[in-house]
Amino acid sequence: MKFPKFQDLILFEDDNVIVVNKPPFISSLDERSAQGAGGEINMLRLAKAYSSDAQVCHRLDKETSGCLIIAKNPEAYRSVSMQFERRKVKKIYNAVVDGTHVFNELLVDLPILNIGNKNVSISRSEGKAAETWFNSLRYFKHYTLVECRPVTGRMHQIRIHLATQKASIAGDDMYGGKPVFLSKIKRGYYLGKDQEELPIMKRFALHAKEVTFTLLDGTEKTITAGYPKDFETLLKQLERFDT
Repeated sequence: MKFPKFQDLILFEDDNVIVVNKPPFISSLDERSAQGAGGEINMLRLAKAYSSDAQVCHRLDKETSGCLIIAKNPEAYRSVSMQFERRKVKKIYNAVVDGTHVFNELLVDLPILNIGNKNVSISRSEGKAAETWFNSLRYFKHYTLVECRPVTGRMHQIRIHLATQKASIAGDDMYGGKPVFLSKIKRGYYLGKDQEELPIMKRFALHAKEVTFTLLDGTEKTITAGYPKDFETLLKQLERFDT
């Protein structure tokens, strides 16, 4: 897989922080399974090659694209980490979900339990508090584009909270989402004999669209990340064939 240049991913940079538009399929940090220095490339490594003291301030799932805040020094790392801990960072994600759903400032307040091995479940008795707000942005025949605003930052929070609303993210097989095939939305679509149809998007459709946090000088900063090519393509195909 060809990796983009780190400089080309930068959306904002000052003396203390960098915000990048993380591409899909790159981990935020070292995966525990990628042993030693020969392990796979990740955002932390790319950032350290660019700025030696770089630290990733939060993580996005490997398949998720979008805004990722990276600190360039320990003071900035402390500041941003504390903002995350105190829930002062505003995050907005966009997701394409299965089915048509009218979410109008819907709050999903369901505790999440980390059951290990990169799996989570909803548990009212043992889970940690987790809250996400949802708004429908655009309706298609079989799908909905949804704005997601997580208040807390639990693992897989948006993904499992949407699944509880029977609105799994398209392509998110871990939580019941189905990949989007052109044959499902395009009338008269014909696949040649012996041809295997590939999904329009080869990952789940979740993008960290916007982040708002406070810089070290006290200025509030909002950064927006454009959709990557695969997300853009999915929306174009839905607009064309699924409205």
